[in-house]
Amino acid sequence: MIEVKNISKNYRIFERDPGLKGAIKSLFHRKFQVKTAVHNVSFTIPKGEIIGYIGSNGAGKSTTIKMISGILTPDEGEITVNGIVPYKDRMENAKIIGAVFGQRTQLFWDIPVQESLQLLKHIYEIPEEQYQKNLAVFRDVLDLDPLLSIPVRQLSLGQKMRCELAAAFLHNPSVVYLDEPTIGLDASVKIKIRQFIKEMNKRYETTIILTTHDMQDIEELCHRVIILDKGIVIYDGSLLGLKQRTTFNRMIELEVEGDLDHFPLPASLQGSVEVERKDDQKLVLYFNTAQISVAVIMKAIMEAYPVVDFTVTEPSIESIVQEIYEREVKQCESTGTY
Repeated sequence: MIEVKNISKNYRIFERDPGLKGAIKSLFHRKFQVKTAVHNVSFTIPKGEIIGYIGSNGAGKSTTIKMISGILTPDEGEITVNGIVPYKDRMENAKIIGAVFGQRTQLFWDIPVQESLQLLKHIYEIPEEQYQKNLAVFRDVLDLDPLLSIPVRQLSLGQKMRCELAAAFLHNPSVVYLDEPTIGLDASVKIKIRQFIKEMNKRYETTIILTTHDMQDIEELCHRVIILDKGIVIYDGSLLGLKQRTTFNRMIELEVEGDLDHFPLPASLQGSVEVERKDDQKLVLYFNTAQISVAVIMKAIMEAYPVVDFTVTEPSIESIVQEIYEREVKQCESTGTY
């Protein structure tokens, strides 16, 4: 479906000395700094997959999406989307893709939402039967009925985002690019949007690339993630594989009866388990299941502590991604490469 081979993108950033002297000097001698936004990125996305494309601010996520969607042309490399080169055949590419780019709107500002959708129907030449069928789905899953008669400029951010998603999926695109679709939204709207994305993917096998800083979006929607850092792919694999790459992929929170000072960590766990003390009666144990099992830890703990309660959980995706970033930074510092 989507083939990305060794793409790179550089930007020339204009530099000017401060003050009037710098302004006059720049008229005759312009200086530029070349910044690499994306470097040698490659991946393949099959039909019907939801991919989480994540990274810190300035990592190159939006630049990649703009190249895949045909807005930008890569300086190097090749991209094909469903057999189309998006930046060479923009008209054909526009027919098969949908997009939601953060705060940018594809709806018409001063007219009701329903009229905006009607205009998009004519732009994409959507048959009436298909239009009505899709609109019925959007009304149900996105709860659009109360919004259809309201001008877009009068909608709240959450309401507008629901309408933007309807517009992006209206023509049954093969691929949809979602760039921060839940940014700034409250929890109830985020739940609606996630349910809608799942429903569209299941119903039409729509391929979806999702960029977000909300790791709950990734947890809820994606089985595979691609992590970008300084324009380079540092991870491409399953969400499960990402969790297994962390130093500690499990946590046990313990509550004991009595003061923890009287219960030192069993010797059999030392070296395999990292301990964080919360208070006099609560501990958090961090460990990796590749080195030691939950059963072994709990056996040793139950023999050593009068346990009142315990829970076994996974670390948050945020902490895992942060650990991978920090690992990359340390590796760059040790090798002198950035």
